[in-house]
Amino acid sequence: MKSVASPGRGILAIDESNATCGKRLSSIGLDNTEVNRQAYRQLLLTTVGLGEYISGAILFEETLYKSTTDGKKFVDCLKDQNIMSGIKVDKGLVPLPGSNNESWCQGLDGLASSCYDYRLSTAGLMSFVRMVCQC
Repeated sequence: MKSVASPGRGILAIDESNATCGKRLSSIGLDNTEVNRQAYRQLLLTTVGLGEYISGAILFEETLYKSTTDGKKFVDCLKDQNIMSGIKVDKGLVPLPGSNNESWCQGLDGLASSCYDYRLSTAGLMSFVRMVCQC
């Protein structure tokens, strides 16, 4: 955790779903395609000097396994800048039946297996409902 808690550096949360990423793209007149999402995420994750200000990045699952247009994995781009990669492991909020507008988080079923698989993919952080822990 020491590298994530570095003074003057923060965590970049780019764990938005493909639908949310699509909203960002449509706001600048681009279609929500895999190619455009890759270009958007590549722009963010390969920014020169990013590691001076960011110590960890929480990614969406699609990003964890994708590469730049040159074939370099996004997680390796982060690693080269001394940025720990992480992954959002929850499946989002849904209404809690019988409650008064309360929600609960999906994704507990299969969580252990998912975290193990993500850890093998070099995700050093896991994010579950705004909680971050090192695995």
